Amino acid sequence: MNFKRKSLQFISLSILFFTQVVSAQSNTFKVALDAGHGGKDFGASYHGYLEKRIALEVVLRVGKILEKQPDIDVVYTRKTDVFIELIERANIANRADANIFVSIHCNANANLSADGTETYVMGPGKNASNLEAAKRENAVITMEKDYKIKYEGFDPNSPEKMIGMTMLQEEYMDNSIALASKIQNNFTDMLGRKSRGVKQALFMVLHKAYMPRVLIEMGFISNAKEGAFLNSDEGQDKMAEAIAKAIISYKKEYFGGEGQISEKPSEKLAPEDRVAPAKPVTETPRNQEPQQQTNPVDSGIVFKVQISASGKKLEPTPANFKGLTDISVATDNGTLYKYMYGNTSDYAKAKELLATAKSKGYDSAYIIAFKDGKKISVQEAIKQ
Repeated sequence: MNFKRKSLQFISLSILFFTQVVSAQSNTFKVALDAGHGGKDFGASYHGYLEKRIALEVVLRVGKILEKQPDIDVVYTRKTDVFIELIERANIANRADANIFVSIHCNANANLSADGTETYVMGPGKNASNLEAAKRENAVITMEKDYKIKYEGFDPNSPEKMIGMTMLQEEYMDNSIALASKIQNNFTDMLGRKSRGVKQALFMVLHKAYMPRVLIEMGFISNAKEGAFLNSDEGQDKMAEAIAKAIISYKKEYFGGEGQISEKPSEKLAPEDRVAPAKPVTETPRNQEPQQQTNPVDSGIVFKVQISASGKKLEPTPANFKGLTDISVATDNGTLYKYMYGNTSDYAKAKELLATAKSKGYDSAYIIAFKDGKKISVQEAIKQ
């Protein structure tokens, strides 16, 4: 009799524990954080600032803040420097049944004075600048294998052709706009950043995410001043805090009410997308560039900035070069190492790189030129 009583007590406790776990899970707000670009996809690159690195640093900071909330779970599309396909980024969020999807990026423009923050929701934005932003971010699909089949013939240069696809997903629009507005308001109210507003555009990374979703452009790294802010620890901390607080505010206002997702995102996935693909093999540790080769060979005319020469071999990481990224190394005999910053075929951009290097304290830095990997004079390179 005692055995039966204990068995019943054990079963009762087990059911109670399971019920509590299920209840706790249903009350947990899941946030999918997506650091734009990664791996072989560098994103925008200006003045030595890399979009893929800045986006990852901010995402990790946002996640760290959110993870301190007892009722928030964070899902990351990437936590290291790896290449993740656009559709897989959305599917990571879908499999996790995330409540919101937040993709974080940096902006860029040929007009180097362009500045300000903007947050996009998925929608048929026909404004020229919105279409250009979508083209730039969607272009990464061409790096993916069989992208024409996978994306059903979608042309990244014609995002307006996605308009028909978006009509089926208007159920997320109101909540997406609410989240985007909170983010933009925090950028302005908390940080005093210029707001370019909440906008609509046809981003493929948002298209397949079955939940309220936004894409944040934190600022223009093509703008030297704004890029320096976004590349700094202080700037990344401030942007992360503004984004995290907006997410927490959104959760308090919408989670459990009208903002609750009626159908789980995972239930909307095609059978072939319900299982995660094998993890990327190549990863680059945080805060490091992909492995640089000694004596790199670049095709055509290439300008670089030589910042130093030393008998000591240094790893080409920002920590060793006053925060500069995109460092390459050349050596003739293994006893003298020449360290170069940047890589561009545009002499005007090379001069900008030189100014950046000198601002970091490399006063004796100078521009050098290569043709098909062989060093030539700068004057000869300019003529070609």
